[in-house]
Amino acid sequence: MTLEDILEDIHALEEDLRKYERKYGVLSETFYETYTKGEEPDDEAWVKDWADWAGAYQIWLRRKEEYRKAIDGLRATSNSLIDVIAKTARHVPLPISA
Repeated sequence: MTLEDILEDIHALEEDLRKYERKYGVLSETFYETYTKGEEPDDEAWVKDWADWAGAYQIWLRRKEEYRKAIDGLRATSNSLIDVIAKTARHVPLPISA
């Protein structure tokens, strides 16, 4: 996996999350807090959406953490973050260790 792969996943997930946020009128963080407390919607038609929304949010959280760790690792092996940005701007694949 590369840094660009992680970033593409984050952007795709954010599009999914925005779709749910617009539909239900709250930010994903707010929704997820309620969802993790075991609260279920009264409307059965929402149950699948809520499960999908929660899943997308969980993956988004993991990808954000992977991104942070990747950036920290790249900072440690580069002269500066500017060097990393110069490579990513040219779409040089930056492999990320798992």
